[in-house]
Order: sequence, then C-alpha cells, then structure tokens
Amino acid sequence: MLTGRARFVGRVWYYFRIGYSTYLTFLLGFVSTLITVYYLAIKNIPDLLSFFPRFVPFALLATIIGVPLSIAIGWAHIKRIPAYSSEMDIGVEANPYNYKLAPGWQKEVWFPLYLELLNQSTRLLESQKLMSDKEKARVQDLEVKIKKLIEGGIVGTPRRKL
Repeated sequence: MLTGRARFVGRVWYYFRIGYSTYLTFLLGFVSTLITVYYLAIKNIPDLLSFFPRFVPFALLATIIGVPLSIAIGWAHIKRIPAYSSEMDIGVEANPYNYKLAPGWQKEVWFPLYLELLNQSTRLLESQKLMSDKEKARVQDLEVKIKKLIEGGIVGTPRRKL
C-alpha cells in the first residue's frame, strides 16, 4: 500500500500530466501549427498568399474548419473505430477497483447489505428445505467472495498485481 506522501506525489504527478497534456500542450500545439503552416507554407506559395495576405484571417478560417473537423474525427474515434473500445478494455483491465471494492459506500454499506440479504435469504430457503446442495455451495462461494471484498481483498484475476 502506498504511503500518504507517495499517494500525494502520485496525485500531483497525475494532475500535472492531465493539465499539461490536455490543456497547455493542446493550446501551444494548435497555435504553433497555425503559425508554422502560415509562415512556412502560405508565405512561400504566392497563390495561397493572395488568399491569405494576413495571419489572422487564415487563423480564423483554419479554426472555423478545424474545430468541426476535429469534432467529427473525435466522434469517429469513439463511435466507429475499434481503437476506442480497445483503450477502454485496457483501462478496465488495469483498474484495480474492478477486482476490489472502492472505499466508501460500496465497502461500508452496499456489500454488507448484500451479505446480510444473502444470509437472510439462505436462512429462509434452508428452513423451507428449498436449497439443493449445489445451490448451497454456490451461495457459500458468493458469501466467501463478499466477505473477502469487505475485508479489502480482491476477487477475480487482475492482469497486474494490485
């Protein structure tokens, strides 16, 4: 388990990466691309320079065309291209909370409630002799797993060590 300091450093590192890659580099990359295309390509091609004698109209047109085009590409990436579902598969496999309970309401309320409901249902079914040995074994297996989760253990087989 990570210490408080290690968790803090990990969180700060994560926030830095998100802020830097999502916002700072995006903005710098967008502006840098506009400047590079205009001053290295358009300024050196006389036919294009006649359409865009100044940088600002070029930047506005590129933004007006580029934003909807980027939205369409992003939509296609998420809705139509298998790469996004593969990314989600990897994220699900790597998420430790798919194999153990998240702290808070899951661990403190829901799973103790599930365990209690399972125990009470089992008692009722056993008292009426409505459970086969196979069903009893399945319920006992579930009970062991729920108790393990409540105690902070993992169930299933994560691809990497937690």
